[in-house]
Amino acid sequence: MPYPKSTLDVGCSYAWRSMMAALVMLGSGTFFIAETTMAVASTTAVRPTAETINLVPLPDGYREVSRRHVAVDGAPAVLIRNERSDGRNTGLGGEHVSWLHDDQGRLKGFVRMQQMLASGDLPAKQVAQDAAHAFLESAAPDLLENLELHWIARHDEEITVGNGAQRVATTIAGMKVKMRNTADGRWFWVIIGTDGAPIVFERDIVWVTMPGHRQTEKWLHDDWLAAQATQ
Repeated sequence: MPYPKSTLDVGCSYAWRSMMAALVMLGSGTFFIAETTMAVASTTAVRPTAETINLVPLPDGYREVSRRHVAVDGAPAVLIRNERSDGRNTGLGGEHVSWLHDDQGRLKGFVRMQQMLASGDLPAKQVAQDAAHAFLESAAPDLLENLELHWIARHDEEITVGNGAQRVATTIAGMKVKMRNTADGRWFWVIIGTDGAPIVFERDIVWVTMPGHRQTEKWLHDDWLAAQATQ
């Protein structure tokens, strides 16, 4: 799947080669497992590297709108944002599908915030745990060896939908399966939506016990991005 060059990556040229490898069915959702190699020639501080995006949860009717080089706990990463191609509910706080991967192509996380996910019933805890485990087998099998289940509970996200000043808040609920990697003490989780498929995945989250806050940047969260823009 080719990705166009973003205006945020001035000075870089990309040569993409992609191959569809498999399909994974989780509940009623379909996720495409794709191996994508990107060769980068750049005059910026980002070194040329080969990147592999392991999981691309991109629904029909979405297109890439931005690509940013960011830092996650001091390490380089790439944040890619996709929004509706029809122009509805765009911008921060709106509908989007975004993913974050490191400079070696490993998926660090993704979110799938769609209005359609605001309706329907939440999966039972065991169903959510099974779906999360199946997702990790495909997208992050290295996390399974030292997995410690912390809890499973409802988790709410919020988007705004509508046009202009008429936009209203809409809750997207999911069942969050929160886990810990006992090998390094970092946290990770998968949130299963009302369609039975993952809507959020984050890994390698560093938590500072005292005074009790998340250290790892929240690049996939629009409220955090909006707060950074005002600083």
